[in-house]
Amino acid sequence: MGIRLSAVAELVDGKLHHADSDLEITGVQTLEGAEAAHASFLTHKKYSHSFEKSKAGVVLIDERSFPDTTRPVIRVAEPYLAFALLQRHFYPHKKTSGQRHPSAEIAPSAVLAEDVDVGAMAVIGAHARIASGTLIGAGCVIGDGVDVGEGCLLHAKAVVCDACVLGDRVILQSGAVIGSDGFGYAWSGREHLKIPQIGRVVLQNDVEIGANTCIDRGAIGDTLIGQGVKLDNLIQIAHNVQIGAFSVMASQVGISGSTTVGSGCQFGGQVGTAGHIHIGDGCKIAAKSGVPNDLDAGGTYAGIPVMPHRVWLKLAAILPRLPGLWKRLSALGMK
Repeated sequence: MGIRLSAVAELVDGKLHHADSDLEITGVQTLEGAEAAHASFLTHKKYSHSFEKSKAGVVLIDERSFPDTTRPVIRVAEPYLAFALLQRHFYPHKKTSGQRHPSAEIAPSAVLAEDVDVGAMAVIGAHARIASGTLIGAGCVIGDGVDVGEGCLLHAKAVVCDACVLGDRVILQSGAVIGSDGFGYAWSGREHLKIPQIGRVVLQNDVEIGANTCIDRGAIGDTLIGQGVKLDNLIQIAHNVQIGAFSVMASQVGISGSTTVGSGCQFGGQVGTAGHIHIGDGCKIAAKSGVPNDLDAGGTYAGIPVMPHRVWLKLAAILPRLPGLWKRLSALGMK
């Protein structure tokens, strides 16, 4: 898997400086851990000390940074993106070949492409359809009537419940549950009566779902996760939620039922929303924020309840001063 620096520069659309174009590297490492056969990357000048001391054979660096350096570098527009491209070269998606572990249970009516791999103790239900290049890990459960697209990767013990749909190149990390029942009950005066949840979950192409993240099926219609959405570990997406394309959410986010999230949104860890609200395209919401109402597109928000980020910064600066201000007001008899 070694690759010459000339090929690295071409792969990441960069320009090689102060290095032998025929030098071969065998992997990517941190600035501190790299040796001569490694490439590394620099994303921020605060790591400049590590950059100068690194033993890396080449460093992927912003095209404007360190103009006078004589270190071997490849100057690129986005070092982190270049790192991702190079890392994908060394660790490509595993090719499937149709291996089926003898302990796997595959319903006779299920339709699997010839090259689909199925791991030990996996269960694939009746009339499920799994397309070419998909890998079903050990202990996975694929329910009846599930449709899985091409090139998907389901890590061990992922669960896809009945009738749900996965597009192409979907990744489910271990313990993810797609299509669990939504949290729907009606109070009869004596008990909470369960409302049958008959909708589906639809994951569009290139979605990735983190470990132990749960996405509930719709009560009637579908819960929809748009193209290229990335959800971290331990996230809860309730029934009938719609998440727009290329949005990302960090760990422990909770989205209540029938909320619509626009495209290109970014949620920090532990953001929580109320149900039946609309969050516009491109919204950025800081960690631990609580969202009770609709949010306009393109805004940056923080706090509980959520507010424009600039307002929250001012409040955060004032709060530590309140005890002293109260003491002064009390001294003036202005309690």
